Amino acid sequence: MTMQAALALALLAAGSAGVRTLAATGPAAPVSRAASGAPAASASSTTSAVPAGPASPVGVGARAAGAVVIHARLASIIQPVAAEFLRGVLARADAAGAAAVVVELDTPGGLATSMHQMTEDILAARTPVVVYVAPSGAQAASAGFFLLEAADVAAMAPGTRTGAAHPVGAGGESITGTLGQKVEQDAAAAIRSLAARNGRDLATAEQAVVASRSFSAGEAVAAHLADLISPSLPELLRAIDGRRVRTGGAAPVVLHTAGAAVTEVEMTGAQRLLSALAHPELAYMLLMLGGVGLFFEITHPGTLMPGVFGAIALLLAFFGLSLLAVNYVGAALILLGVGLFVAELKAGAHGVLALSGALIIGSLLLFSSPEPELRVSLEWITVVTLFTLSAVCTLLVVAWRVRRRQVRTGAEGLVRERGVARSELRPLGKVFVHGELWNAEAELPVAAGDPVEVTAVRDMTLAVRPLQASSDVVGRSQTSSSPPPPLPR
Repeated sequence: MTMQAALALALLAAGSAGVRTLAATGPAAPVSRAASGAPAASASSTTSAVPAGPASPVGVGARAAGAVVIHARLASIIQPVAAEFLRGVLARADAAGAAAVVVELDTPGGLATSMHQMTEDILAARTPVVVYVAPSGAQAASAGFFLLEAADVAAMAPGTRTGAAHPVGAGGESITGTLGQKVEQDAAAAIRSLAARNGRDLATAEQAVVASRSFSAGEAVAAHLADLISPSLPELLRAIDGRRVRTGGAAPVVLHTAGAAVTEVEMTGAQRLLSALAHPELAYMLLMLGGVGLFFEITHPGTLMPGVFGAIALLLAFFGLSLLAVNYVGAALILLGVGLFVAELKAGAHGVLALSGALIIGSLLLFSSPEPELRVSLEWITVVTLFTLSAVCTLLVVAWRVRRRQVRTGAEGLVRERGVARSELRPLGKVFVHGELWNAEAELPVAAGDPVEVTAVRDMTLAVRPLQASSDVVGRSQTSSSPPPPLPR
């Protein structure tokens, strides 16, 4: 009996050593999920025995052989384009059987709808998701805090921050009344659920939503809102190697990331363009350029190109504004300011309409988000406004000069033209002006062949006066710039 017990113990030790060897050398996913048919208790003891870091260089190289980590940078506002990008990254990682996905995050917040979609995708992913707030100076504020808490591993670089996740309205304003309480309590319940799933502090996470608390990287780790601080991606991959996490799969997963190959995934050109449009300063500039383009088209009909580019710029600006916390009164004031420039050109109010200040006031009111990154800086407003005013004022000056020029076409273009009398004018006759033969009526008698000057046009008859009379007689009583006398009736 004693020999049988000893034999059983030897077999058990050999089997345990075999499992440990497989965990160190085989693929991460099958072993970590204990898919080899071993009992659940054995699988649990095996995964807990995996060390938090590499035991030796040989073990690290063997364990990471063939492992791939997907690395994606998300440095933008949380909006539909960012949600689409993250979903594509997670789908690619699941299809490739990656060891982990590292999402390098830097965001001031964004739309709640996109944030909910992104947290759902993170929770449903089969590949472990690591949200890494980096580089130093980056933040995961507001909606970004939810993404950090939804991650299987929450990591931060030194000098980063997170929190300040209290929900606000679409225009950046506080939501009051019963609706505000409902939105706040829903957001608090969501963050508690995410924190509980990943073993983080529920009460402190809720304070970030209810009281808008913010945390530095050290404070977040101390409060159990983040798992670790890591200065770089390679050190992060070494630090999380061997960590057990929960994913969208049925069983915990052990991360094998030390020494793994890193595959970079970037946004497509279209995604980068649409994501850049969500930047407040770019959206503001496009809005102003679009208004100037339409202004030029209205004041100079038929030029086409300014109108086309202005319309495209306005459409792109409206797309960017739809993703931001915008005060639409400010947007309306900006468009009103551009419209007043057009009215100034038509009405000639000597600058009263153009300098009403609607453009500047609208610029200051356009973005009302409490986050500085979601507002337009005063310096940028000053630069863009001065540029717009300069462009519009230049167009006004050019248009005013054109209006003051003498008309060169039509009936008005014949005034002050000179010709020759083809018949005697006493006072009616024929004159040859501008290559054409006209009926004419003279102020003074004119002999055939004498030079004449057109003073007015009435119907199809020219009012003329002899050039000699204009210089000898008329010149003594009035200057040459005086308006011609009315035609006799």
